[in-house]
Amino acid sequence: MEGMIRIKLVRSPICTPEKHKRVVRGLGLRKLNQVVERPDTPVFRGMVKMAPHLLEVVE
Repeated sequence: MEGMIRIKLVRSPICTPEKHKRVVRGLGLRKLNQVVERPDTPVFRGMVKMAPHLLEVVE
């Protein structure tokens, strides 16, 4: 699907700063290895860049 990115939670946000936890929840991710589809906009790309050690863009 064009214009969408798939974001996967690859590491647990348990021992991370509160800001990273809010980013993960804001993307709609709750469980490890969960994948969500979001529009490919600078907003969502920026959210992924906020916690790159926790999130992964799945191709």
